[in-house]
Amino acid sequence: MALTRRNFGLAAAAGLAAAAAPGWASSRIELGGKRIETLSDGFLTLPPEFVFAGLDPEAFQPVLQEHGIAPGPLKPEVNVTLLRDAGRVVLFDAGSGPGFQDGVGKLPAALDAIGIAPEEVTHVVFTHCHPDHLWGVLDDFDDLLFPGAAHLMGQGEWDYWFNPETASSIGSSRTAMAAGARRRMEVLESQVQLFRDGAEILPGVAARATPGHTPGHMSFEIRSGSESVMVLGDAVGNHHVSFAEPAWPVGSDQDPQAAAAVRTGLLDQLAAEQMRLIGYHLPGGGIGRAVRSGGGYRFVPEV
Repeated sequence: MALTRRNFGLAAAAGLAAAAAPGWASSRIELGGKRIETLSDGFLTLPPEFVFAGLDPEAFQPVLQEHGIAPGPLKPEVNVTLLRDAGRVVLFDAGSGPGFQDGVGKLPAALDAIGIAPEEVTHVVFTHCHPDHLWGVLDDFDDLLFPGAAHLMGQGEWDYWFNPETASSIGSSRTAMAAGARRRMEVLESQVQLFRDGAEILPGVAARATPGHTPGHMSFEIRSGSESVMVLGDAVGNHHVSFAEPAWPVGSDQDPQAAAAVRTGLLDQLAAEQMRLIGYHLPGGGIGRAVRSGGGYRFVPEV
């Protein structure tokens, strides 16, 4: 990897990171000729009320205990999906970048550890515009981290976050999020490629509208022959409550009721079709399956 002002510091950090955690790939599967793996951008630190606001503690605490979730801040993984197929190097989301939280922003070092330079990434496909998915598109100097890549986003998600009125209407707790999204999208504006629900955005990759977490949230089905994998983004944002009780509203969703309806339908399909899934905040690298359990589901990581 040639050293530039963007990756000079990253190279040193990546060397240390690679020594501590060789490979960085949390999980990997082959789908026909497609190679799919997840790379760690680190982990978030979230107050419990960010997810559980509005839920009865007597209802959700037993679910957390069953899954070994200790009291205190939640620390979900951040799993960025990497697809390599027919010369394409595709990232689904760009991670958090610098300056969001101390525990995240590790994607550049993870890519370096598996021998992929930012210049080699051919496509960056966004599920939505939250900081841990979009903000990593820029480096420390506010330059594009993946300068040679096509950047793809759903039309509805782009329209919502690029609208200058969103920051003033989204609510005070999300104003900074909206302003940060708009700033990064201004850099992307001249080259972003927009698509709609159902589009085949790349060979064997179809967009699926899964709104609720954000207004234009997209998931993606990667297919090869009769096999497929669903890249969920944050359509299912945790492995405990949202699997056990998918109809429960989750505080991190912008429209909790719409998101719950989408989540319930997705998990029903994934379990019925035994389709593998990749969740951005699911444990063990995020690759696994949804299995029916009682009146809900449980997440079974790919071994």
